[in-house]
Amino acid sequence: MFIRLSAAIAALSLLGSAALAQGAKPTDPQIAHIAYTAGVIDINAAKQAISKASNKDVKAFAQDMVRDHEAVNKQALDLVKKLKVTPEDNDTSKTLSKQATEKLAELDKLKGAEYDKAYLANEVAYHKTVNSALETQLIPSASNAELKSLLQTGLKIFQGHQQHAEQVAAKLK
Repeated sequence: MFIRLSAAIAALSLLGSAALAQGAKPTDPQIAHIAYTAGVIDINAAKQAISKASNKDVKAFAQDMVRDHEAVNKQALDLVKKLKVTPEDNDTSKTLSKQATEKLAELDKLKGAEYDKAYLANEVAYHKTVNSALETQLIPSASNAELKSLLQTGLKIFQGHQQHAEQVAAKLK
């Protein structure tokens, strides 16, 4: 189970690295779509956790994920409207979506404490990868100052999510 998770999570950084290695820096519309897609993925995972988790701390964490990622995605949509930019689907966002769908199906087969632990392990790994991609690829590649600022704000929030997920996961062991 965790091998597939690792492969899915690695896609964000590997695809971004491959594009950067070829000298093809992602454009602002592509960055906006990748960031938005990453938020939607976490919202969907959290909504599943709200309905499936058995531990109250896991459910509370999932509720925080829905609230925070929906708020950041709303800010992102407001910004792209203001800038009159259309987010551009790309290989990275498509791969993330496909692998997230597979991961949700995998998690859906689990129950109780097994589900709780797997969901939190996924959240820790996912936030580590997204945070790394934000720091090393998306923020440095963004040319628009407002987009860069929104990504930097998101990074701070998502670093907090990673720490929170690690703390909740530690209590489950």
